[in-house]
Parts: sequence; C-alpha cells; structure tokens
Amino acid sequence: MRTLAFDGRMGAAGDMLLGALLAAGADRDALSVVEDTLDIEYAVSEVDRRGIAATRVDVLLTNAASDGDGSQDHAHDGHSHSHTHDEGHGHTEDDAHAHSHDEHTHAEGHGPSRTYAEVVELVEGMDLPAAVRADALAIFEILGEAEASVHGTDLDDTHFHEVGADDAIADIVGTCLLLDDLDVEQVVTTTPATGGGTVEMSHGTYPVPTPAVVEIAEQADWSLQGGPIDRELLTPTGAAILAHIAEGTESLPPLDINASGYGAGGWDLDDRPNVLRAMVGDSAGRLRRDEITVLETNVDDAPPEVLGDLQRSLPDIGARDVSIVPTTMKKSRPGHIIKVICRPEDAERVARRLAEATGTLGVRESGAGHRWVADREYETVVLSVDGEQFEVTVKIASDTDGTVFDVSAEYDDAAAVADATGLPVREVMHRAERMVRE
Repeated sequence: MRTLAFDGRMGAAGDMLLGALLAAGADRDALSVVEDTLDIEYAVSEVDRRGIAATRVDVLLTNAASDGDGSQDHAHDGHSHSHTHDEGHGHTEDDAHAHSHDEHTHAEGHGPSRTYAEVVELVEGMDLPAAVRADALAIFEILGEAEASVHGTDLDDTHFHEVGADDAIADIVGTCLLLDDLDVEQVVTTTPATGGGTVEMSHGTYPVPTPAVVEIAEQADWSLQGGPIDRELLTPTGAAILAHIAEGTESLPPLDINASGYGAGGWDLDDRPNVLRAMVGDSAGRLRRDEITVLETNVDDAPPEVLGDLQRSLPDIGARDVSIVPTTMKKSRPGHIIKVICRPEDAERVARRLAEATGTLGVRESGAGHRWVADREYETVVLSVDGEQFEVTVKIASDTDGTVFDVSAEYDDAAAVADATGLPVREVMHRAERMVRE
C-alpha cells in the first residue's frame, strides 16, 4: 500500500504541509488551479533549518492591497471583532521570505475575509478533481465547525477570518491538490506536537494548544502532545488538514521509502530544525495499534452468578475483554483471577465497578500500553434451509491493507438457526463462513 507518513514532532501548519508534500515529490504545477482562481502566488524556495535543507512555501498576494496591520474586522453574531491571523509557524523579521517577494504582499493576515458559505461556493467553482474538492470542503467544515464551537456561533452565519482568508484557502486546497498528485492510498501521522506557552489572539491571551485546535483534536484519529518548545506549533489549519487526511500512529509504520522531504516553518529556532518531515513509500498491511491498560483482581468469595454478570455488564462501561481464570488462593481456597482489558481513560470507572460488584479490596493496573488489533467488519448472509431463509452475521478480520485472515460466524445467530432447523451449530457456522469466503 502506497503510504504517506508525517513526522509530527514539530507540529504542522498549512505552509509546512505544502512544503513537505512538494519536497516528497508532488508536482508544483498541480497548484496552478488555485493561482488561477485567487489573486495569489505560491513562492517556493529552499531554506536551511538548523542544517536541514527544507522546502519553504509562501503564499503571496499578487493583485490586492495590504490592509497595513494584518488584521481583519468582521462580525460574530452582530458583534465586531478584529482578528489577527497568527499562524504558529509564522514569519519572523529575519526570514528572507517574511513579508514580500518582488513587491508582492504575503497573504497571511491580508486579503478578503469570507463566510463559510462563501468559501464553499468559491471551492465548488474551482476546476478541481472531484476527490480534491470533496477533501477540501471536508477540511473547511472541520475548521469552520471548530471556530463556530469556540465562539458559540452558527457556522453558516458567522464570518471567520481563518476559514475565509486567501492564505487558508491556498493552504487547504493546495495541500489537497498535492496529496492527489502523490496518489497515496493511506496517510498516517505520528502524534502532533502542539508546542506550549501562550498565543495572542483577538479575544486575549490563550494557552497553547489554541481552543480551535483542541476542538479539532476531539474529532481526530490522533492524539496531542505538548512541547517541545513554548511556541504555537500546531495551527488550526494544520490540525484540520491532518484531522481529515491522516490516521494517528505512535510510531512510523514499516515503509519501503521511495521519497522523503521536509517542509519548513517560518521560525528558525535556536536548538532544533523547525520542519515537518514527510515520507512516501510502500507499506505492508498491518494491525492497528490500540491503546489499552489491564486491570486485575483476585477474589475467593464471588458466586458464579456475580462472575457471569461481570462478563455481561463490564463491556457496557468500557471493558474491551473480560477473562475469569480459576486459581488457588491462600489456605488452598479456590478463587478466581478477574482480568479486564480497557482503554486507559475507562480504567477508573471499570475498577470501581469491579470493587462494587465483587467486594474486592484492591484492583491492580498493569499498564500493557497497547495491543495490536485487526480491522473488523460485519456482513450478514442469508442461509436457505429446507425452503426457509435465515440471517447470520459473520465477522471479517483483516489488516490495514484489506488482507482477510479470519472469517467467523456469530455464535448466537448460528445457534438460533440450529434450534429452528435441527442442523448442528457447527454446520450452520461453516455454511455462513463459506458464503463470505466465496
């Protein structure tokens, strides 16, 4: 499977994603459709970030007047606010590409502000491949919904500088075009770093990650981590793009790398390269990494009915798996070890239920860290027996490449068919599984 992997340890912003994709082999000419629609130009250059040669992309206005201070006045439900577009990987005075290129104005903080509906209309009017248009609109929706949630406003009725400005449109649509040009089947990212400290926004000083990034992360497949410096590293635009295109992974998957490159951020930091690394290569199908912890307790006085009820009820509050193992306890008394797999965030709730249900005085947590799990899907097949038809659900397990390695009929469905027809349960299961395999 052709895979694109981002290394998120220095966060991500729109300009860094553009640079990383170009450095990894995407065609610069793919961006021309945006330049044909907006009064902007993508200025691509090679820069040095602490000894790393990286691709820098600046979005420049080609036919628009600067508003002088980089701010836009717009309304939130009738209340006027001034928003300064402050990207976390923004420009510094010593960046050669910080403010102008051949008398062109940098688009960040300049240009028109549009509503979400106006952005949708603009993107739909671009000459884009259908898949690119769909991806871009999905990213704008993620970004717009996050901003609307933070401000307590309605998406369609509120002006958002971050959604509507030329540079955000150029970053998002441009990233989708370059991603389409690379023709990858899967995108993954290691845990994006947010940075730290505070950032100045129009409504005041806020801690990093910014409110919009937190909103976006709630919907994303990846987690957040703070640091490694007190700067804003993960911007709302970068977070929205990654939330739509990328699956989270704690470590890079095995890759037979074909191409790689670095996208440069605007800051040239003192102690580390401010870059986003992208790697493109072929990966074999793999199991998904599932974050878990394991809870255990020993009991010597729990009746069978209580133990059976635990296996029935614990999954309702977060248990992924419940095992009960007979054992011998002190003074040779028979007992049981109850072992529960759950997500770390569910551990306290599950442990309390164990204590309430069994009376145990302690629950051990042995942080297993993670487990490797197959992708699972369910297919319902229809069996015909003596002229009657019966439905049986079949579970199909596969890796991320779609390679199926297990097909298993659901026992309860097969048992119901067996009771109705007189066939052995095993025969019903074999018939259902064979229908899926064929």
